[in-house]
Parts: sequence; C-alpha cells; structure tokens
Amino acid sequence: MSEAVGCKKPEPEIFRTAAAAVGAPLTGAWVIGDSPHSDIAGADALGLRSVWVADGRGWTDDSCRPAHVAQDVVSAIDHAITAPE
Repeated sequence: MSEAVGCKKPEPEIFRTAAAAVGAPLTGAWVIGDSPHSDIAGADALGLRSVWVADGRGWTDDSCRPAHVAQDVVSAIDHAITAPE
C-alpha cells in the first residue's frame, strides 16, 4: 500500500488511506503493531489509541507511548475489541 499512497508509516496519510480502503473511520480506531516508530508513533500523531505487540521486548521509546502493551497479536486484537470507548 505504501507505494500506491506515496508515503510510509508513520505518515498520517497511510493510516487514513488504510481506513478508507476498508470503509472504516479513524475515529475510535485502534492501531495494533510491533514497531514503536512506524505503528505506535503513527497512531500517536493521529490521536489514535494503540496496542504495541511487545513479543517479550520492553518499551524504550520516550517520544510516545502505546495505550496498551500486549505480548502477542491475539491478545492485542482481543484488547482492542473489548476495550471501552
């Protein structure tokens, strides 16, 4: 998708384009990812909630913070689905 949009994460346009491609608004969206820079900082720049898939790693980025930390993708998705708005 990056090539088609002309930018890469963490640029806000890539998140907007992804949401539009599936017909979903970004309002209330969660970003789930394993990259502090690309995924979590990108979500933070748009004011979106995020779940970082830690996979045993500790958080070391001081520029942003995920709303939630999960150890694997399944628990990350579960959190995003069941979290209150």
